[in-house]
Amino acid sequence: MALSVRSWVANEGGKHLVLVLWLGANTLLFMRTFLLYYRGQQYHYLHQMLGVTSRKARRLLDKSKTFHVACGVAICVFSVVHVSAHLANVVNFSIRYSEEFPSLNVARYRGEDPRLIILTTVPGITGILLVLILFLMFTASSYCIRVSNYEIFWYTHNLFIVFYIILMVHVVGGALKYQTNFEAHPPGCLRANQTNPDRTEEESGQDGGDGWSCREEARFQPNSPETWLWVSGPLCLYCAERLYRYIRSNSPVTIVAVVRHPCDVIELRMLKKDFKAHPGQYIVLNCPSVSSFENHPFTLTACPTEKKETLGIHLRVVGDWTERFTELLLPEPGAESEILPMVQQRRYPKLYVDGPFGSPSQEVFNYEVSLCVAGGIGVTPFACILHALLDGWRHFRLRRLYFVWVCRELQSFYWFAELLCALHHKLWQENRPDYLNLQLFVSQADGLQNISEERYRPLSSRLLIGRPRWKLLFEEIGKTNKHKRVGVFCCGPKGISKTLHRLCNSDRYSGTTFEFNKESFS
Repeated sequence: MALSVRSWVANEGGKHLVLVLWLGANTLLFMRTFLLYYRGQQYHYLHQMLGVTSRKARRLLDKSKTFHVACGVAICVFSVVHVSAHLANVVNFSIRYSEEFPSLNVARYRGEDPRLIILTTVPGITGILLVLILFLMFTASSYCIRVSNYEIFWYTHNLFIVFYIILMVHVVGGALKYQTNFEAHPPGCLRANQTNPDRTEEESGQDGGDGWSCREEARFQPNSPETWLWVSGPLCLYCAERLYRYIRSNSPVTIVAVVRHPCDVIELRMLKKDFKAHPGQYIVLNCPSVSSFENHPFTLTACPTEKKETLGIHLRVVGDWTERFTELLLPEPGAESEILPMVQQRRYPKLYVDGPFGSPSQEVFNYEVSLCVAGGIGVTPFACILHALLDGWRHFRLRRLYFVWVCRELQSFYWFAELLCALHHKLWQENRPDYLNLQLFVSQADGLQNISEERYRPLSSRLLIGRPRWKLLFEEIGKTNKHKRVGVFCCGPKGISKTLHRLCNSDRYSGTTFEFNKESFS
């Protein structure tokens, strides 16, 4: 499949540009420090001892997770380089112990065991702790651990607080030192009762001793710590953001209703004072009765409006946290639904909501044509968008919406069956049936699969067995929307996401640019 440069730039150019700029800035800082150690006169003796071996902005912010992962990998790679270099330094400190400049040494005597140097110095001990923490954070961030046991990922990732504290202490030891008096003691000068074997008597006589005589002994001191220059800015921003989020989410919300849907899905309706959100955004839930430290993101499936002040989410019961949370919401076994008046409402667990936060799905309305692809519970980002269209679609820029929903089980479509039918009837009444192109797919065909209820007849005619033929779908959209930018929005399994991403970068659709946007919380 040929690659379209225009589509690739639209989808990938922004994040790669920022990554190149970020790497460039780090490279410049590295070269500045490297040249200082390599050429600086104050590091002459240290060098001799150790040696040296030669819409776009918003869409770009939606790549923050990718950039975060890239930063993490870069930290690990450069940490390996850093540790390897200092291991070589420790060996050199031991082998090339300087009798001439004792204060420059980290080793206490020539031939000291390098392992003993590491285990008896502040940089060595803190370095071991930093490597251990970084290893735990990196390995616990793998996809399999995040999915199978989110708690391990969450708690190990929060070790970054301990990591930064130890990092501040790491530089206190002052293993690397520089010369402070290289004007009175020029590098390579001759002290009293010392001759330079590399210079002839004639050259020494011509110098008269002015350029090569040491006026005093060499003095050394540790480098001033500069770690704070690198981390103080980001840490201040992080602390300010955490304080703002704490104040914003300090008041618990009121749970209005809990509804149990098929396929282990729970709908939660809540009230929060002065809460405003846009379709496509998500919130972060914290339930102290389950865990005071765990926060979990959920996409809003219903935003507060002038007609209805409640906000809603749909969550699938998968994992320990959602299981315990569901038991607190619906403790009675077999409870199908519970919507009680506020006066009669029983006591629900205390729940805190942080947000809303932006997501790629917000951009659906900023295209004339959009393609929304959902896999299973991945439909939640688009449910709120469908609600917004139901309230009124004319004031949006969007003029055609292709909506594809793939589920394993037929019962999953009942989560939003009434919403889809209501929107379908509204568009027919307003003479715009072509506004919404709806396609439903059941991937597992176990027996006869169909929606039999009469009120859901519009869905039955759009229900297909099997998997979508993505290439044909893209070709159809490309032909009917030439010379347009089509927004592609995906929330579902990685297999679907990778396929759509690859098709968006293809050059098969001349004149049509597909801009890929991915929703992901894993």
